[in-house]
Amino acid sequence: MNDLSKLIAGDLLSIGAVFFRPRQPFTWASGIKSPVYCDNRLTLTAPAVRTHVEKGLAALITEHYPMAEVLMGTSTAGIAHAAITAHLLGLPMGYVRSGAKDHGRQNRIEGKLEKGQRVVVVEDLISTGGSVLEVVDALREAGAEVLGVVSIFTYNMKKGLERLAAAGVKNVSLTDFDAVAALAGQTGYIAPDDVARLLRFRDDPADESWMEGLV
Repeated sequence: MNDLSKLIAGDLLSIGAVFFRPRQPFTWASGIKSPVYCDNRLTLTAPAVRTHVEKGLAALITEHYPMAEVLMGTSTAGIAHAAITAHLLGLPMGYVRSGAKDHGRQNRIEGKLEKGQRVVVVEDLISTGGSVLEVVDALREAGAEVLGVVSIFTYNMKKGLERLAAAGVKNVSLTDFDAVAALAGQTGYIAPDDVARLLRFRDDPADESWMEGLV
């Protein structure tokens, strides 16, 4: 865990953006029982945390994607982060809708994008990778060169990592599930023995064996 990852992990825990609830799991839309829920929208209402996040995203882009010409946010959670980060870097910004509009110009990509431009996608979190890959596909179809993705948080789920790799998409996150779980255990946010349960969930969300022995 590097210093930036630890800082952002602590920030997310401090504002309740990441909830760990092994004994009262959340239910995802898919029906999967999850011991964790992440709501990075809360970073926008916490100015100090928001500053860390946007400066961190700008630093990741500068380090990993120095040739970036345009930032494109995912709709809707990535839009604000893309806008603020683009402002810090002095870059153009736009966003990609989940589907084309059914009125006006029927755009899916909002903002000016020229064919061949080098784009970095800004996402708030990545789990299985499906939604961000749809955005990448839309940008590629429009003729953009997608350098990769930056995100605030990733679950590091096997399915997501494999899908990104298969599509040839690089992702760099400020922090991840492992870092947040480890810090939560160290600081008493959750019981230390729950960390192993959380990592078992991350390895295979469909396998509910991580809940064995909970009271």
